[in-house]
Amino acid sequence: MLLQAGQLLSDVGSQTTAIAFPLLVLAVTHSPAKAGAVGFARIVPFALFALPAGAVADRRNRKWLMIGADAGRLLAIAALAATILAGGAGFWLILAIAFADGVGTVVFSAAQSGALRSVVPVTQMPAASATVTGRRSVVILAGPPLGGALFGLARAIPFLVDAGSYAFSTLSLLAMRTPFQQPREPDAAPVSAQIAEGLRYLWDHAFLRTCALLFGIGNFVFPGLALAIVVIGKRHGLSSGEIGLLTATFGAALLLGALLSGYSRRFFTVRTILLLELWTWTGSALFLVWPSVYVLTASVLPTALTIPSTDSVVHGLRIGLTPERLIGRVESAARNISLLVAPFGPLLAGFLLDAVSERETVAVFAGCGLVLAVWGTLSPSIKNAPSLAALDEVPPELDPLTG
Repeated sequence: MLLQAGQLLSDVGSQTTAIAFPLLVLAVTHSPAKAGAVGFARIVPFALFALPAGAVADRRNRKWLMIGADAGRLLAIAALAATILAGGAGFWLILAIAFADGVGTVVFSAAQSGALRSVVPVTQMPAASATVTGRRSVVILAGPPLGGALFGLARAIPFLVDAGSYAFSTLSLLAMRTPFQQPREPDAAPVSAQIAEGLRYLWDHAFLRTCALLFGIGNFVFPGLALAIVVIGKRHGLSSGEIGLLTATFGAALLLGALLSGYSRRFFTVRTILLLELWTWTGSALFLVWPSVYVLTASVLPTALTIPSTDSVVHGLRIGLTPERLIGRVESAARNISLLVAPFGPLLAGFLLDAVSERETVAVFAGCGLVLAVWGTLSPSIKNAPSLAALDEVPPELDPLTG
């Protein structure tokens, strides 16, 4: 409860700035391309630092890594808020702060999976993953309209709220007494060898490897479409608060999907759950027929309904089946692969929206969604996806709570 409560408020802060960052850049520069560049800077640290961060998380105290990451993000976002209040927030400073915030998120995320494994039994990992997705859906529901409304009051306020949320997250972590890792023997192997061990484990499991690659395309498409909704909404005369409300509908659909995920796991196979999400990514093609920002927003809602079920089975299987000593490295390897091209989604969307029509921009991302769906349908490793019953076979000694 402490872990989830701390992350709930922290995520609310992050979501308020997720919409405040592009709105701030548009207000300062009036350039969709520069707004896309800031989105790129916030995500690219996952591609650059996820692997070494995972190795560090498996060697060091995960709790103190998470606290240090929160402290770093707090200082960065507070500095941006102070600069905005002083009237000196230029594009390059915003870009640098977005990058620093992303680096802190990478370090925090690398340790967070191990923390979750330390407080949840392996057999309950799919349900725990669905709970995490449900928490994030509440955040996506509340954060964007809150961020848009706060930005409309004063540009610095969303960033001040985010800084406060990192402070609350730090306090919740300090209040926890459960160790975030099992006792470890000192590992004298080079960091490169430890990273390679995590990559090998992931790559040797065809289902986990394929899911990471498929998620990579999805994580490219969604940030691009999210930026497109903000830019197109602005062009169509919507206020910051109205754009925030549009984005919040995605969170509402995620929340409903989280409530339904238990039924999905009960009645559908893992493969069926995956394919339901993959084919919904093609929905953005509706914008090509009816070029309205409302249609574009509605086209991503079916995907939001399916994401919690997909996350619960994929993340649940990966975290539950991975040896505890490798969790940081395997999770970071999966995150690195799945987010390798994600930063280019908003970057490409920004440049396309500057250079070509809105229809042509969305067509690029709809085409990527089609590739995603066809690949997942034909993939042998998805056809032979493991059952959730595999978690019942994890040896007790590999589960920190039952071993």
